[in-house]
Amino acid sequence: MEDEPALWQSESNSMTSSMVGRVMNTLLTSRPKKLEDAIVKLGEAPKSTLAVSLDESLRVLNKYVRDSIDEERPLDEVLIPMIENLLRCKDSKYPNQAMILLNWLFQDEALFSPLVKDLVNIISRRGDRYIALGWCILVRSLVKYDTKMTSFSKNGLRYNYQALLKILSSSIEHLSGMVKNGSVLQDGFELPTRLSAVAADCILVLTEALTQKLVDSGNLSEKGAYKSNSSDKPIRIVEGKLAEQKNMSSEASISIDGRLLLWQNLDQLIILVEKLQSWSQKSQALHGKGLGQVLKWLQQIKSDGTRLAGHETGSQFQTTGVLILSSCWKHYSMLSLLEDIEFYQRYDELVEQYLSGIEFYSEDNLKDHVENGDSRVETTKFFLNCLALLLGRLNHNRLENTTSLFGQRISRVLLSQLHCANEDVVHVAVCIFRFVILKIAGSSLNNPPDSKELLLPLLGLLDERDGASRAVTILIADFCSISADGWCLDEILKRLASGSISQRRNSADVISELIPLSSKSTKVTSSSFWQKIANQLLDCLRDEDSLIRSQATSLLPLIDPSLVLPVLVRFICATDGIMRSASSNAFVQVLRVHDTKFEVIRMVLDSLSNLSNNFDHQESSGGMKEDSSKFDLDEVFKLIPEWSKTVLDWNLLVGQLVDKMLSEPTNAIIVRFLSCINEHLADAADLVLGRLLVQSQKQEEMRGSIHAAGQKRTCENDDSDCVENMLFDRLCPLLIIKMLPLRVFDDFNCMAMYGQTLKQCVANGTENLDVCNYDTVQFLLELVNLKTFTYNDTLLLFHFSLSGSVVSNLNDTGGRYVAIKSVKNTLQRDKSYETSNVACCGGGGGGSVVPATHASAAPPVWWSLRVPFPRVQLSSIHSAYRCLD
Repeated sequence: MEDEPALWQSESNSMTSSMVGRVMNTLLTSRPKKLEDAIVKLGEAPKSTLAVSLDESLRVLNKYVRDSIDEERPLDEVLIPMIENLLRCKDSKYPNQAMILLNWLFQDEALFSPLVKDLVNIISRRGDRYIALGWCILVRSLVKYDTKMTSFSKNGLRYNYQALLKILSSSIEHLSGMVKNGSVLQDGFELPTRLSAVAADCILVLTEALTQKLVDSGNLSEKGAYKSNSSDKPIRIVEGKLAEQKNMSSEASISIDGRLLLWQNLDQLIILVEKLQSWSQKSQALHGKGLGQVLKWLQQIKSDGTRLAGHETGSQFQTTGVLILSSCWKHYSMLSLLEDIEFYQRYDELVEQYLSGIEFYSEDNLKDHVENGDSRVETTKFFLNCLALLLGRLNHNRLENTTSLFGQRISRVLLSQLHCANEDVVHVAVCIFRFVILKIAGSSLNNPPDSKELLLPLLGLLDERDGASRAVTILIADFCSISADGWCLDEILKRLASGSISQRRNSADVISELIPLSSKSTKVTSSSFWQKIANQLLDCLRDEDSLIRSQATSLLPLIDPSLVLPVLVRFICATDGIMRSASSNAFVQVLRVHDTKFEVIRMVLDSLSNLSNNFDHQESSGGMKEDSSKFDLDEVFKLIPEWSKTVLDWNLLVGQLVDKMLSEPTNAIIVRFLSCINEHLADAADLVLGRLLVQSQKQEEMRGSIHAAGQKRTCENDDSDCVENMLFDRLCPLLIIKMLPLRVFDDFNCMAMYGQTLKQCVANGTENLDVCNYDTVQFLLELVNLKTFTYNDTLLLFHFSLSGSVVSNLNDTGGRYVAIKSVKNTLQRDKSYETSNVACCGGGGGGSVVPATHASAAPPVWWSLRVPFPRVQLSSIHSAYRCLD
């Protein structure tokens, strides 16, 4: 066997890639225990008879690394296989072969620095994402020193740790770029890629290591991890660190190198935290809130450092800033790791530590020991941020365990912070309270006694108008929105109706937060929930405080209109003063919010009709109340023009409004409403006139039955009602035409009014306009001139009105049907004509209902239905207008 040359005794001065590859494969595929033993026994004579034994491979590797360093060749042939091996074995519970080999190579000081520098260069030199992923894992393993080797008398990683950190920190900027550009969008949220997440953790681990003091063997555990000398006392950020400044000159310069490196990478920390915050928005909201506070703190440090850079105090600020940054970042970085198995083994201990810190710095007697109040607030803020970061990372089960152990203590600690003058402290406290107590620990909300115990201290804060009350409004609203019973809401509504203006204002703020939360919630809320809120807000319209009235006015449009509109209409019609003014404002806002929904307009019309009918019934029965003088439907109609100006698309409403009037021709309320928006009807004239033409065509078949029934005065009452309704149906289209502004008739381009023929005649200058367009309003009016049925219908309708069967159902206050009112007024001015027409209509003979002196003696029955003349002479329809006049 002596004749067989050893692998490491190559005649060539440089080894081939294939040879190095076989060596690395042998070493990286060996069992970790055997590899460790081979390294320990490397100085002994080789006993293996194999051509490629572990000890020979180690010697070849050592020689290759030395030769490459001497010749300044890249060590990719060694490092890349190590990175790939680490990717394959990263979940192994045993020491990784790559870590064992690097620890062995680092023992040689001549190899350490070049090897680490070449490792750093790989991340920028190689563009392979797979290599970059393994590189980040390898560097994190080196920094965390998570090997379990215990058999070496000398440890390369341990004694070169500070130098290792200094060299590796040069890669932070490159890693930061990977993090910044390594996001993907999913459902509107920014999420990290696998590579960017590992790169972020690599930065966090590396920068956390930079916060340590000088590391020596006495400060390392058996595993090689850094051991903190801190006791169980609460961490003090500022006071203790300021005292360190007096002794900094006596520290070895290397002890501050890591902290200075951290300070120099402040911009990279800001970029890192920005991305971490964005990534946490979807699944870790509380953790994201904590990261937001950390980001704000980092940006403030940078701003202050830039501002004081040119001043005498700049160097002192930097010294203090270095210490504070390293003290806080040690915890922030640890709590921000995306993947950290060890974290879940000690989170209870951390919760205890952070709660103790908040309690310690919140004690009143601390003012006697800490002169700087700002320092105390900043320290409290630090602990709250840490608590938010920690609790925000816990899953549901771990968070339930935490709240079962620390729930009451967390509640007590957070409540004490709600009175703090610092907004950031209050904000973080509320976020933690809301997340932990209300959302995650939801099991307690199913038990009313437990929920009351949690809520009562918060409700007590609503008694005063201060910062604490403003802070808990969203918290209480959230509680009410997820509470299983209505006890929470009832307590808020009681305070909203109390005599204390502070309680009422605070409760109104809670309702302002509760309504949007409940509207967006997937939880099905009961009808009584919304009815209670609506009733109480409606009562607030009479509140003496203008702020509460204003809030109620702005909140009512957010509730189902069916719960508020009928009451608002009644308030406007039957009240006065402040109540009517507030109700009017709320009414207009409700209509504006639902300006495209005809159902809401129909609700208003029906409410007005019901009020009008009820008022008529009370008036006729003598049961009017003392305040009946305040009842006025006109107050509602006065608001319609103001609302109508805000409607963007009348085409969505006009058609259905016309249909409603055609279906209810005797409804005086609809007539009043349409007269208030007649200008907007003109904007949709084609739609309006089209509906009227369709209605008129449908009525042609009804004409004979109407006159036949009208000539029979011996008909029954039910038949009379039927005839009246049919007559109203006949006159309704003409009444709508009468309401249209004059500009509708001046528009020759209106196809529904004049058709295509008239448009062409006007364009060609033709004087003969006696053309017939059968599907136009022009033809409808010509029909009025050619036949007497419309005039007869009016007389017949007037006849029925004299008997009281129609007029008795209408009242002046509600707005009488315009046609009937006009006819009645005409007859009151001409008693003789009234007598003659009654005789004519009731004559019982076969004669016409139209008197012989119709052309000259007929009263202006159609005056109220008159259609305005066009501004041009249209001979073909001029005679038709004479009938209407």
